Amino acid sequence: MLFEVFAIGAAFSFGLAMRPIGLPPLVGFLAAGFAINAFGPGFGMPTSTGPILEYLANLGVLMLLFTVGLKLKLKQIGEPQVVGSALLHFAISIAIFAPLVRVFFTTDWMVALLVGIALAFSSTVLAAKMLEAKRELGNFHGRTAIGILIVQDVIALVVLAIFSGKIPGPWALLIFATPLLRPLLFKILDYAGHDEVLVLTGMLLSLVIGGVGFELIGLKGEIGALVMGLLLSTHPRASELSDSLWALKEVFLVGFFLSIGMSGLPDWNALVFAITLGVLLPLKGVLFFFLLIAFNLRARTSFLSALSLTAYSEFGLIVAAGIPAAESFLVPLAIAVAVSFLIAAPLNRLAHPIFERFEDSLQPFERPTRHPDEQPRDLGDANVLVFGMGRTGSAAYEQLVELGMRPVGLDADIYKAAAQADAGRNAIFADAEDSNFWNSVNLTNIEAAVLAMDDIEAKLIAARTLRSKRFNGPIVSHALYEEHVEEISQAGADQTYLTMREAGRSLAGHAVEEIAFRNEEASRKATPAADRND
Repeated sequence: MLFEVFAIGAAFSFGLAMRPIGLPPLVGFLAAGFAINAFGPGFGMPTSTGPILEYLANLGVLMLLFTVGLKLKLKQIGEPQVVGSALLHFAISIAIFAPLVRVFFTTDWMVALLVGIALAFSSTVLAAKMLEAKRELGNFHGRTAIGILIVQDVIALVVLAIFSGKIPGPWALLIFATPLLRPLLFKILDYAGHDEVLVLTGMLLSLVIGGVGFELIGLKGEIGALVMGLLLSTHPRASELSDSLWALKEVFLVGFFLSIGMSGLPDWNALVFAITLGVLLPLKGVLFFFLLIAFNLRARTSFLSALSLTAYSEFGLIVAAGIPAAESFLVPLAIAVAVSFLIAAPLNRLAHPIFERFEDSLQPFERPTRHPDEQPRDLGDANVLVFGMGRTGSAAYEQLVELGMRPVGLDADIYKAAAQADAGRNAIFADAEDSNFWNSVNLTNIEAAVLAMDDIEAKLIAARTLRSKRFNGPIVSHALYEEHVEEISQAGADQTYLTMREAGRSLAGHAVEEIAFRNEEASRKATPAADRND
């Protein structure tokens, strides 16, 4: 019990300490893992992670990948910029890292090759966690990054099968039959309700059917959890299922980051290895940037996707642990992964300001052609902008239509925008955080703007940019938290409403209206017909 107390206390203390300096808590969890490894033995605690922490970490990874799958679309994984960038980056990375490892850290070419392969992957957990925290999993750059990571995970499975001698058996072919499960999975989710049974449904699908089920047929549980999420991604309640698992997933992921930090204290060689790879880390992002540019993506999308992918992968540790020839590099790789997390996490948090700072230098690299992530210049005859077409934005859009206005819905999720357009709404793909959108869009006919997206940064950027464009119309926003109200108002919004508070007021208003209506009906019935005629 002492270990659990020490681990939870350290995770809380270090995670909380990150907030005042603007770093994400996961950086603190990594630091807590190192602290436990360094000082834990003095309190009689184990120096390794132990089966319990490893088990919790595995649960967190499976549930994270399941929720990522819920927000993806199968067709995006096969897009040229996803498959092409993933394969080319993998090959070029091995060509860079393997010779470096061979020259400086080992005399064995096979070991150097395996370490180079491990370093070629990017962190699925860190990218998904950071994109989810910024609510950008559905954005074009978020979907592109996650698609590349899925292709990398498939490559990792092939590498493990080849070098570990554990070739999946014929049962692994059952993965091609998983789409046949979709009707059954949809029915299960339909009957799950909205309470704790929904949470158990998510755990059953991600941990049991996806995790254990896929391992039984010779495949990695991580792939199984992701596939289960993908199968359910088109269900109307996919978002609700993802939200129901949020707290559990976050707690279990603390175990993952602690376990990375507790992987081992470095000796001198491991420390030199980790520092060297930390210095070389920008090469990973730069290579992704130019590959995505080559596939006709815009500079902003390429930069944000590349930055999300600029971290060494925990899957590389799985490769090293599963192949005997590379086991001697397990601790150095773990330290390198941890160092890359410490570098990448704060950079990802500041991704948009960093791009704005270097936009003039990066923009010239764009190819002069039609880009798959192109955004609109003309808003037609619309006179109200509605940013974010989720439940709140859609409701605002419908109310504006009823009031005789001509709204246009803007959403950074290209699939959500398309679904809204298919439903008959005037909705288009546009990202409020993209300076290219603001530089090209015509706001002449716009009389008001509604900020209905959830991400606070997106709302602040939209409000500030509208005012910088000399937009004088009303800007109305919703807020999820009390502390955000003042920030949004200072950014330029005329009115900012707390969503839940306004929902409560609306309910109270409907209740009062119903009371008045019933009192009027009762009074009318109590009045004699003759008196009513008079």
